[in-house]
Amino acid sequence: MTKRTTEDDDADERLAEAQARIEALEAAAADAEARAATALEQLIADGEARSDLEARLAEATAAREAAEGELARSRSEAGEARSKLAEAAVRYREAKLAAAPEIPHELVPAAESLIEIDEAFEAARRVAAQLRERIEDERQSARVPVGAPSRRPADLSALSASEKIRLGLQQLSER
Repeated sequence: MTKRTTEDDDADERLAEAQARIEALEAAAADAEARAATALEQLIADGEARSDLEARLAEATAAREAAEGELARSRSEAGEARSKLAEAAVRYREAKLAAAPEIPHELVPAAESLIEIDEAFEAARRVAAQLRERIEDERQSARVPVGAPSRRPADLSALSASEKIRLGLQQLSER
């Protein structure tokens, strides 16, 4: 019986070791199963997040395309507005010059801004006024008052002797 007892003890020890291994494997399997479940949940969450991100990306792409379309439309409208403004500026310049014929057209350059046209027009008006004043001053300085006696006696050197005598007698009789 001693032999059996030793064999029984060995078998009990092996059985206990096998039982411990089984329990360890069961624990490892349960842990692996829990990790697999967590990984599956994470994978599902990641898939949902990816789907959400793809939907947001599609929305953002559509919004970007709409914004690009709006930008192109705005640029087109801005170009049309610029050309209309340039045409209006030309008409405005012509109307201002037509209303003031004394201002030479060359003094008011074409511009796209109404403010620039007004500034150039006022500068041209000042130049025209200064020129008008200078011309009037020159005219005033060169003008001799009507009916005013001459300050110098008439040049008689071109008259003949008989004409000089006749003129002298006439002046004597007038006195």
